[in-house]
Amino acid sequence: MPPMNDPEAKKRAARETIDILHEISTLLNTDLDRQSLSYCVSLIENGVNPEALAAVIKELRARQERDEARLGA
Repeated sequence: MPPMNDPEAKKRAARETIDILHEISTLLNTDLDRQSLSYCVSLIENGVNPEALAAVIKELRARQERDEARLGA
């Protein structure tokens, strides 16, 4: 493993982590893109409860679906 004091190594490791998480996310059909996953990881690393974050994402999606259905009807 490269020394983590190298900024390029840190960027590479972060990119690889997001790539792996995106693959898992795709397999689980979460519909989260790499940028969204990156935000989620950052929030969780800064202390946000992962289950609470998942609940917020689900609620936002449900609201969006309701709004789209209402506007489309």
